[in-house]
Amino acid sequence: MNHIEIQTVFRSPGQPSAAQIQRWVDAVLQGEHQDTEIVVRIVDEQESAQLNCQYRQKNAPTNILSFPVEIPEGIDLNLLGDLVICAPVLEREALEQGKPLSHHWAHILIHGVLHLLGYDHINDDEANVMETKEISVLSTLNILNPYLEATQP
Repeated sequence: MNHIEIQTVFRSPGQPSAAQIQRWVDAVLQGEHQDTEIVVRIVDEQESAQLNCQYRQKNAPTNILSFPVEIPEGIDLNLLGDLVICAPVLEREALEQGKPLSHHWAHILIHGVLHLLGYDHINDDEANVMETKEISVLSTLNILNPYLEATQP
């Protein structure tokens, strides 16, 4: 069983339950990583913008930030890292993209966990691998491909 610590600094309607978050994380980690720990922190735009500026030199809030743990050799620790999710940004994106909010939460959380596992999207090849994995995990949850589901305003 994977352990998820949820820190809710910001609350809004439509946020997923701890059970939903657990289900989505388990869907990503199924078969590969068991008994891992992840911290999920749900924040407002101010905290997201501050962290995004500090760690990525971008002066705006973002939907998710991933902080993988670098464990020194010889230390046995199952902590994958921390995810910081900005609820207001997710809500705005879901509305703009015409997606169900719960589907967008699942997608972004899965995206963040994949970053903790070492996936990235810096170049097209990496992006294709990561998106394929996201789509595959989401399909196990009966959630459509988020890259096809989006609508243009």
